[in-house]
Amino acid sequence: MKAAAIGFAGAVLAVALVFPQHGFAAADFPTKPLRFLVAFAPGGGADIVTRAISGKLSEALGQPVIVDNRAGAGGNIAVGIIAKSEPDGHTLLMANVGALTVNPSLYSNLPYDIAGDLAPVTKAADSTNILCLNAGVAAANVREVIALAKNKSLNGGSSGVGTTGHLAIELFNTMAGTKIVHVPYKGGGPVMLDVIAGNIQLVFSNPASAMAHIKAGKVKPIAVTTAKRLQAMPELPTVAESGLPGFEANNWIGVVVPARTPRNRIDRLNKEIGAILDTSELREFLLRLGFEANPGTPEQFGSYIKSETLKWSRVVKMSGAKGE
Repeated sequence: MKAAAIGFAGAVLAVALVFPQHGFAAADFPTKPLRFLVAFAPGGGADIVTRAISGKLSEALGQPVIVDNRAGAGGNIAVGIIAKSEPDGHTLLMANVGALTVNPSLYSNLPYDIAGDLAPVTKAADSTNILCLNAGVAAANVREVIALAKNKSLNGGSSGVGTTGHLAIELFNTMAGTKIVHVPYKGGGPVMLDVIAGNIQLVFSNPASAMAHIKAGKVKPIAVTTAKRLQAMPELPTVAESGLPGFEANNWIGVVVPARTPRNRIDRLNKEIGAILDTSELREFLLRLGFEANPGTPEQFGSYIKSETLKWSRVVKMSGAKGE
């Protein structure tokens, strides 16, 4: 991976702390409707969260906030658009861990320079993946999955190369010394159907795809991949506490703007989005979707991006994964 990609967070953090002279005064913001890009198709988790925020953000800023879905290439299309947008605070992007920290090492020829083109605003929310097994697999916890995987071949599905479900498998293999075979699909639904049918043995699935099948007893939930337990299923342990200390695969989403956006405008967006995410209404809404609100400062988000970029670059390198 190029050094520029690895140093993304440090670079964007530095950019976010600069006050460039574009003639943009704080009192003039916002002066027109905001465009809130989403790196995924309508109806998905990131899209639903963005739309919930945008309505409240419009009220707070006194301008319409238009959600613009630009799905494709694992988020690269939307990131390419935000990278070339006017750095005046009127264009934002909701992107995820893959687009901001995995793709720089997964794709060799990105059409933009992440290190110089983006500035962090705030993390929006965290979402776990749930390690689900086919109901007939003879394992009841992470340690038993590891033991089983070392004695027989197990296949694990994901919704595509480079997704958090895929990388969770590779991180699990790296930390546990297992060789679970990754089987990519074209969506979370087909993966879950094959787990239920027994064609593959496991999946690290997002809650939206897994919950109904878990409640119906069609798949067996083992653990969650985040550092803390899922509030909606507090009885389910984390992978880290049940066999692999230090394991974390967080399917987070967060807001970025073009580099060179004035710091006072970044601060205004950070303040308003953070206040929205801190309301009980939004927190409860996100919990029903399997998300947990987790806003913070641009500095905190930049530091988190840096740690995630380093972690996933190592996992991608060890797995040999390549962008499709």
